[in-house]
Amino acid sequence: MIWSIYLSGEIHTDWREQIIEGAASLELPAEFSAPVTDHGASDDAAQAIFGDEPTAFWKDHRSAQINAIRTKTLIEQADLVVVRFGDKYKQWNAAFDAGYAAALGIPCIVLHDEALIHPLKEVDAAALAVANEPQQVVKILEYVMMQK
Repeated sequence: MIWSIYLSGEIHTDWREQIIEGAASLELPAEFSAPVTDHGASDDAAQAIFGDEPTAFWKDHRSAQINAIRTKTLIEQADLVVVRFGDKYKQWNAAFDAGYAAALGIPCIVLHDEALIHPLKEVDAAALAVANEPQQVVKILEYVMMQK
């Protein structure tokens, strides 16, 4: 089996690359997908397609809907979802992705620093594993994929 893993959440660090490279170094049977991680392209998706929006609300709303086509489809196709919460921004979209995966019954690994344990307690409770660093996620993937 080749596992389909969706990497959701924070876009300002290289955590995705660390997990992908770690899985590749172990030759894990995994393929990875992610949301659009270019912040500007994501925010301006509707404007790039339809032109200027009349208000900031409609720009954000239409861009979120367009981005949701990708996100919803890839989460629904995933065998596993990893959601990273960074410390600089409130990633409401990441929390939504974790909840969506949980509602679909798709296993979820949450990744965040220890400082976020309290604010993410409900998200952590819905996850099947909580990690503090990308290498812990790689070790979880190795364990669940390589056991016979």
